Amino acid sequence: MKKNSILPLLLVAIVAAALSASLAIAQTTGTVKGVCKDSDGKPIVGAEVMWVSTESGHKYTLKTNNKGEYFSLGVVPGKYNVTLSKDGKELFHLNGINVGLDETEVPFDLKKEQQAAAAGQGITPEQLKAMQEAKAKEDSEKKTVGSLNDKLNAARAASTAGDYDTAISTLNEANQIDATHNEIWASLGDTYRLSAAKQTDTAEKQKRYETAAADYQKAIDLRNASDTAKKDPDNNIKLAAYYNNLADAYQKARKTDDAVAAYNKAIELDPAHAGGYYFNIGAVLTNAGNVDGAIAAFDKVIAADPTKAEAYYQKGVNLIGKATLKGDKMIAPEGTAEAFQKYLELAPDGRFAQPAKDMLASIGAPVETGFGKKKPVKK
Repeated sequence: MKKNSILPLLLVAIVAAALSASLAIAQTTGTVKGVCKDSDGKPIVGAEVMWVSTESGHKYTLKTNNKGEYFSLGVVPGKYNVTLSKDGKELFHLNGINVGLDETEVPFDLKKEQQAAAAGQGITPEQLKAMQEAKAKEDSEKKTVGSLNDKLNAARAASTAGDYDTAISTLNEANQIDATHNEIWASLGDTYRLSAAKQTDTAEKQKRYETAAADYQKAIDLRNASDTAKKDPDNNIKLAAYYNNLADAYQKARKTDDAVAAYNKAIELDPAHAGGYYFNIGAVLTNAGNVDGAIAAFDKVIAADPTKAEAYYQKGVNLIGKATLKGDKMIAPEGTAEAFQKYLELAPDGRFAQPAKDMLASIGAPVETGFGKKKPVKK
């Protein structure tokens, strides 16, 4: 009797254990997995696959391994939107994916997706390939431009700080990445031109001015050959600025004729600012001792801008250079006194006011410092 009383208790324990085991393994969540491949069929490594419940908003963020695989247990059943991203950029997404208690496989094959999209738009495989190649080229160019901009900004910062050698080195690195951008060559020209003035060795100084001129010419050639640049409404003005700097490098390299030719090209491209370019020509020719050429240039400045006071002064200086002596008296060419008097009229307190008065005194002409107001020269 005692042995038989144990049996019901044992059966109860077994049934309870069975029920307990059954409850422990009851499945209430699902599993999701998939393989992610790019447009070339290669695994997308380190991508992010995000499953977002359309009902609760709960998110599951999964990472792909070296084979492009992702996997997760414990996903609550329901409807989900799934997004594939890499480096913060969405690559593809699928909406309305149902997750049950079993396994749900959602692969991402970008090559097949692109082909399917192309087929839906009536695009042939050849056309799709061309589009993909064009997109790859565009992405590559954007990356290159970003790198070049970084180099350009770093070089400008170094140049502003007076570290010209670092600036030159950085710009040369940019040209090694892509030597077809006129802005890089123009900046290189600027840097060589500015650094030349700091050189104590005459040969090195001359070399840097000549290098600057070559770099400006390269920038001009590239800009002239660029279809994109030609569409720029300010293209001629930008080219004129390159020619202006090229002329300055030529002038400092003592290549007067080349400098004048470059300034004339700037005038042709940017006639609205011709006065400034003619003034530079006048300065170059004055320094070269070409008095007649300088006077003609300053006359053109005055014609373009009759209020340009310094043009009158510089014209007067060159005219004084043509003066002759008659006994002890200096005889200046016609128009000399008028040039200095006009300067004083326009800039009575200008930086050349005293030299202008001295010049007038040297030729025995009256000093005019205002509109029609004259002061006799004391003798």
